Amino acid sequence: MKLVFKAIEKYFFIIIILAAAISLLFPNAFQWVLSEVNGVNIINLLLSIVLFTMGTTLKLENFINVFRHPQEIALGISIQYILMPLLALSLASLFSLDVGLTVGIILVGTVPGGTASDVITFLSGGDVALSVSLTAVSTVISPVLTPMITLLLIGNHINFNPLDMFISIVQIVIIPIALGLILNYKFPAFCERLKDYLPAISSIVICLIVAGVMGANQQAILGSFEIIMVVVILQYFIGMSFGFVAGYLTGMNRKQMITVAIEIAFQNSGLSTSLAKTHFPGLTQATVPGALYSVWQNFAGSILAQIFKKYVNDSYME
Repeated sequence: MKLVFKAIEKYFFIIIILAAAISLLFPNAFQWVLSEVNGVNIINLLLSIVLFTMGTTLKLENFINVFRHPQEIALGISIQYILMPLLALSLASLFSLDVGLTVGIILVGTVPGGTASDVITFLSGGDVALSVSLTAVSTVISPVLTPMITLLLIGNHINFNPLDMFISIVQIVIIPIALGLILNYKFPAFCERLKDYLPAISSIVICLIVAGVMGANQQAILGSFEIIMVVVILQYFIGMSFGFVAGYLTGMNRKQMITVAIEIAFQNSGLSTSLAKTHFPGLTQATVPGALYSVWQNFAGSILAQIFKKYVNDSYME
């Protein structure tokens, strides 16, 4: 059984592409993902599972690490919540995206870093401790910054309640992470054993979210796939470039530069999709950028990890 879960974790980028393809061929197969049970959105529940698994892997030292690497943490968080949102707004304006896609792209830019960044950082030979700390810190402060920045960027054009978004993020993100942290604190040996299975569970959940969103928006995606993907790919690579350039200019070593670059490029696209579904229900296409971003970042990241690893190894040979 453990081998099956490890295989799912290892070949996640292939599985998520297959899930996306199946959802476009059979759009009703994953319709249940976007439904509600007793007033609770299934997609929010699924995302909470992912964040709970993240919580079980965190320890107090991940937050103490902020004081050990203040420059790197401050730089990563600044790019995450200043440059990435502005990049999203610029791309939406440059490509004249409609309102729904604009909201979706901006949400991808205003959410915290994604948990997959830690895996890709490990595969790239980067600084995993720094990556985990960056993800943890950006996630913990997201209930305040994500609604506030989203309001600043689109509040004059689209009505939404930032307080409701704050509450949603606390419910979907902070509470599950806190429960995971408590479980890890009380039962560390049990959580250590769970590490063999939780990445695969998170991978499956993300695939379900992506498949549900893409199936529900099949016609919209097929009708404007090229333009959406161009924007998503640019958002990903420009964000990564921000991390590399900033790391180089501030004197980081190669492992740190790669880590910050990956952390910036890997967004919590599942959260952006969930927030779009919950707070912009009239804009169905707002969920699309997050779903496509999730597919792309995992596919591209798996390939780039091999290139980055060689880049890090070369630094030790110089």
